[in-house]
Amino acid sequence: MAGVTREQILARLRERMVAFAASRYARESAEDLAQEVLVVLHEKYEHLEQLEDLMPLAFQILRFKAFALRRKIVRHGEHIQVSVDECPLAGDAPDAEAVLARKELLARLSKGIAQLGDRCRELFRLKLQGRSFPEIRECMGAEALNTVYTWDHRCRKQLLERMGGRWER
Repeated sequence: MAGVTREQILARLRERMVAFAASRYARESAEDLAQEVLVVLHEKYEHLEQLEDLMPLAFQILRFKAFALRRKIVRHGEHIQVSVDECPLAGDAPDAEAVLARKELLARLSKGIAQLGDRCRELFRLKLQGRSFPEIRECMGAEALNTVYTWDHRCRKQLLERMGGRWER
């Protein structure tokens, strides 16, 4: 190939390497591999001028680079990754079923609490305000803390009976 410059040889070689690599990898990866091979040829094998010398060397380097790329892909787990678009993140808003179940439970609780006596309703009101049992004892005028625990147990038992024996449907 008289009159053909090294740049023209490398350009032809690049086309062949990209075509070869593209048949096995994505187009972007194929172009990257070919570019890496050309860098190696330029840096380490600048003394080679003939296509007959450069082609087998270039494809051997390409195979080594392709194997290294494949090992890296497997090592990083990129071969089993799923696109972000295929798995959208779940929103933090509750689903419609959960909202409906919560509304039904609140309605049942409200109805059950309305059927309880004054002491139980007051006890639940104080608990919902975040009061501790010693604070509830003081507010309700109980002599002992255990009395408040007993009231709480009995009131929860009564509420459960008013709700049909189960918290959940």
